[in-house]
Amino acid sequence: MMTHTKKADENVCNSRSGRWHYNMRRLFACALAGMIMSGCAITQDYQRPPVDIPDKWLVDHQTAADISNTAWWEQFGDPALNALIESALNENKDLRIASAHVQEFTGQLQAVRSGLYPQINYGLSESRDRQSLDRTIPLPSGVDRTNSTHQVGVNVSWELDIWGRMQRATEAARADLLSAEEARQAVILTLVSTVATGYIDLLSLDKQLDTARQTLASREAFLHLFERKFEGGEISGLELARVRASYEKVAEFIPDIERQIALLQNSLSVFVGRNPGAIKRGKTLDTLVMPEVPQGIPSDLLARRPDIRQREQSLIAANARIGVARTQYFPAISLTGLLGYSSITLSDLLQNSANQWHAGAEALGPIFNGGRIEGDVRKAEAIQLQLLNEYLGTIQNAFREVDDSLVSIQKQRERQKILARHISALKDSVYFANIRYNEKMAGYLEIVDAERNLFDTEIRYIQTQVDLFEVIVSSYKAMGGGWVTEADKLIARPDQKIEAADYIR
Repeated sequence: MMTHTKKADENVCNSRSGRWHYNMRRLFACALAGMIMSGCAITQDYQRPPVDIPDKWLVDHQTAADISNTAWWEQFGDPALNALIESALNENKDLRIASAHVQEFTGQLQAVRSGLYPQINYGLSESRDRQSLDRTIPLPSGVDRTNSTHQVGVNVSWELDIWGRMQRATEAARADLLSAEEARQAVILTLVSTVATGYIDLLSLDKQLDTARQTLASREAFLHLFERKFEGGEISGLELARVRASYEKVAEFIPDIERQIALLQNSLSVFVGRNPGAIKRGKTLDTLVMPEVPQGIPSDLLARRPDIRQREQSLIAANARIGVARTQYFPAISLTGLLGYSSITLSDLLQNSANQWHAGAEALGPIFNGGRIEGDVRKAEAIQLQLLNEYLGTIQNAFREVDDSLVSIQKQRERQKILARHISALKDSVYFANIRYNEKMAGYLEIVDAERNLFDTEIRYIQTQVDLFEVIVSSYKAMGGGWVTEADKLIARPDQKIEAADYIR
């Protein structure tokens, strides 16, 4: 009877213990499920912020086709310009630096993404030690005071990404890589535009120099004529001095233009990755073909402009890092394991008797940290807010640049036509001034005044030509487009052929 009662009590105890363990397991499972669900809530996916996009540009240019995705600089029809741009894409140092940045972030993404997988390491160790004879408890007789230990094993650790910390860190690293690639694309955009603009400026200076030399030759002929008249006593010294002054006024332009040409050639040489020196020309400014005006609607800029895409990738990275910061509130749960052998003799190291293993799990979470985690979250949120406004500001600035370029194209064309008519009228003025002078109806100063006005207007017309070419270049830069990819195809250097998409899968 006593035995039966004792067994019944044991059954009751076992039943209560089983229920207690069962309830604890259920409680733990529910808590874990709740924490996992909360973890999903704290790492929000990125959503593109709303953007106020204009319905259309201020000036609407109508053409038959969209040419923003072509290598637009080839429309100039100048092989020398094409060669300069290709050289710049392969040798420019800023572009090489941008390419190296892409490689840097490629490595960073690879390192961060490795945290999603188990980490397996091996270990080999051998140690030898000697125990002291001066011990409280003496060594037993016959025990060698010198010992050796040999160990070999494999260690496995894996942090379970329950709260999405590693996933968000990987997302941030991926966005950083794409941002670096977009920055490289932006360097290409700026580089091609700068080389094209510099080359057009160079052709403009060439034309200004040619115009100045032609004008100077005309005045030199008059100067020699008036020197002979002065020697013959036909004119006064004052008239000769005025003719010489008009000659020297044009002459002073030439050294300054030659200086500008030399400096611009040196600048372009560095842009294309060469030492300072001469730049080979192809066509003249008058024979350059005027490119078509690029097309596109305002919403296209979000996908076309590398600087906008770069800002958005930085915003995506900042959004992901908010999630990384918030996961610090939750415990880091890791699985660990060890499998290996340990022996005091090397010959027995791989015997079954020497094997050892360990398996475990651990959770490490914060209790009190003085507000550090809260500070990290607030910092991440503030950075995200900064980048959000930078992103929106970049878009607004892009809209302004496109509208500015389209308005400038229209008004420069109007101004060019007016200046062409002005030059035609001034040429007539010079012609009639010469007739009046030859018929002794007017003095030479009338010719000087007419030629001075013509020279100044011709210089302004040349600058208008340059402005029109350059504003079309600026419009391609402002529009962005697939032409950057076309330029990228010209890069032959292996260290610059970095495609971010190859590294984010």
